[in-house]
Formats: sequence, C-alpha cells, structure tokens
Amino acid sequence: MCIATGMSSLSQNVTHLIITQGILYAIGGSIAYYPTILFVNEWFIKRRGLAFGVMWAGTGMAGVILPLVLQHLLSTYGFRTTLRIWSITLFLFTFPLLYFAKPRLPTSQSHRHHSRTVDFSFLTLRTFAVLQACNVLEALGYFLPSIYLPTYAQQYLGASPFPAAFTLIAINVASVFGCIAMGSLIDRFHVTTCIFLSSIGATAGTFLLWGFSTSLPVLYLFCITYGLFAGSFSSTYPGIIKDVLKKNDTADAGLVFAFLAAGRGIGNVVSGPLSEALVKGRPWWGKAGMAYGSGFGPLIAFTGVSAACGALGFVVRSVGWL
Repeated sequence: MCIATGMSSLSQNVTHLIITQGILYAIGGSIAYYPTILFVNEWFIKRRGLAFGVMWAGTGMAGVILPLVLQHLLSTYGFRTTLRIWSITLFLFTFPLLYFAKPRLPTSQSHRHHSRTVDFSFLTLRTFAVLQACNVLEALGYFLPSIYLPTYAQQYLGASPFPAAFTLIAINVASVFGCIAMGSLIDRFHVTTCIFLSSIGATAGTFLLWGFSTSLPVLYLFCITYGLFAGSFSSTYPGIIKDVLKKNDTADAGLVFAFLAAGRGIGNVVSGPLSEALVKGRPWWGKAGMAYGSGFGPLIAFTGVSAACGALGFVVRSVGWL
C-alpha cells in the first residue's frame, strides 16, 4: 500500500495512476485487510457483530478526518508531495500495529484449519444467493450520494465549497455511530431484520429528505439519516456469515466475507458510469417539484429504490422462502 502510494506520486498520466492507486494499492490493501477480518472472527464470538461494527466505524472516522488533512496538504504542497507525505505517514501508523495483529489460535492449529480444500458450496445456498443479491442491489445506489451531494449542494442550493463538502463529513460522522449500533443489533436479532432496518431507514431518508430538500439544513438531516442507516449496511455482514455457516458448517467465514465485499465492490465500480447516465442532460429539470426537479431527480429516485432492494431478504424470509 505504502509503496503504491509513493509510486503514484511519480505518475505522468492517468494510466500510471490506474496501475499504482487503482491496482497495486488495491492488491496491497486487500492483503492487509483480509487477515484482519479473519482475526476479528477468531477473537470475538458473543459480541462479534459489535466488534466488526466498531472496526468499520473506523472507516467513517477516517472519512471525517482524512479529507480535511489531505485537502490542506494538497492546497499547500500539491499532489505529488502530498502523496509522498501520506505514504510515509501511512507506513508509520500501520507498521507498528502489525505486532498486535495476531490470530487467537496457535499458528499450527490455524494453518490446519485453513489449509483444507476451499469449499465454494455455500454459493449454491438460497440464503447466500438472496442476501448477496440484496447486497449488490443496495450497493448499486449506496455510493451515489457520496459522489454527487457536494455538487448538488453547490449547483442547486447555492452552497459555498466547504458547506457543500460538509455533506460528506456529516455522512461519515453518522456512519460511525450507525456501524456501532448495527453491530450491536446484529448480535441480538436475525440478520434480515437488521438489514430491513438499515434499508427502510435509508429509503425513507432518500425519498423524503433528499427528495424534498430545498435548503442546507434539510440536506444535512438527510446526510445524518443516510449515514446512520445506509452507512451501517456493511455491519450486517457478520450476521450474513453466521447465517450461512449455520446452513453450511464447512464454509470458510473469510471466503464468505470476500464474496460479500466483492458484491459491494460491484456497486462501487458501477456507480461512476451509472451516475453519469442518470444525470446526463439534467432529466426532470423543471418537470418535477422540490429536489426531484433539480436535474438530480433520477439519481435520487434510483438511490431510494436501490436502498429498498436491500430489504428483499426480509420479505423473502417473511414468506418462508429463506
């Protein structure tokens, strides 16, 4: 990760950035991230959901602090020096922590446990198929507000740059509390119930708050609501893994998580071109009321529908198909 970040400062074109920040950084990050997931899964049993929620809350906290720090560095030193500073800082902060990142099981036992033949049979389970479909559908719209909220605040509400950027900070702050709360709930209730809560809260917030926002206070209220509910969706993963392992005890928890993360990654990748298509030509401009007529209407509607799709697992379970 650190080497890729440093190398990206030498980039002379977009291809160099794709290779360093897009590919090498992603590979390094995945290699560092995967053992952490396995270790948390080993260390925590009764409060595993809460443990994961606290861990993922760190993502939201970083989303509050790092943009402000990096923006200051970018405006002061430029992107090349900023990348080099961040590369060194990232190394200094993360490398010492490797000492504490240890498995609970002795290495010999852990090796025997994970060296068995990789079992992909869980992919055929109805439980995994339904919840993974919900995961992908929810992810298709999840990233859209983060991409366009600052632009929406500036173009439609006339906000200056910092108040516009504060929309993302509000989402990240709220997601810190949302992840921890959802992590606690996942230890007590069925995973589909928790997903339903996350999805319905995000859906209502999108349609009623973003859709009718004509001022910054209302938009900030949406950001808080969206961060609390949509931002906590990934904290339901321990519950999905637990449900899958109940039906297939030979499945590997890390591998189940990897497929869930890949499903969410599909939404991340698709969000860019999808959002461009949704706002191209400023559709519904002047043909709908409130924010729906701002040129961002289809984007808002798709985000709400996508969030609602996340609750399909609850519906399927309610009718006895799960």
